[in-house]
Amino acid sequence: MVQLFVDGGGFMWPILFIFIIGFVFVGERLYHLVKGLASDEEFAINVANTLDKSGVDSAKKLCSESVGPVANLCGAALEKANDGQEAMEKALDQSGAIEMASMEKNMTWISLCIATAPMLGFLGTVWGMIQAFNDIKMANDISPAVVAGGISVALLTTAFGLVVAVVLQILQNAVMYIIDNQIVVLQKSTTMLLNSAPKKK
Repeated sequence: MVQLFVDGGGFMWPILFIFIIGFVFVGERLYHLVKGLASDEEFAINVANTLDKSGVDSAKKLCSESVGPVANLCGAALEKANDGQEAMEKALDQSGAIEMASMEKNMTWISLCIATAPMLGFLGTVWGMIQAFNDIKMANDISPAVVAGGISVALLTTAFGLVVAVVLQILQNAVMYIIDNQIVVLQKSTTMLLNSAPKKK
């Protein structure tokens, strides 16, 4: 594998750099999202039950002691709990938009890495083909062995770029799966909180 990487030429290094950058962004997203799983749908149920039984202040305290998008959403809504259901609904909409934007942060950079890796690989192949044909011209030899050897080396960058793109695409899909699940939890949490909201007198 190392020899193939070396044979691929100089374009292999920027493709490797892109893979590292993309992997770092995937790791950052996974860390952020997994940390947010500390507050889930069960947490929202606990907040709603606490709001019903012990009041707004106890529910606020429960949210302040936890982390994650659901806790942030519930906390923002409870700040407006005494103003009635309509005020809570507006707070939930605003907080929900902020949390969804936060969850999708840096996803554009991952997509950029996925798109750039195969293009760099193809560029490396084109450059390698140019060099291969120049070598054939200089050697004045068009035997199949010479032609095939140059082309096979040139195609290594395309293969590496595609591998990088496929791996990053799989990782991005895994991240998007977690984000989609979190959005569903946020929506359910919103419904539960609104149903438990104290009615404004």
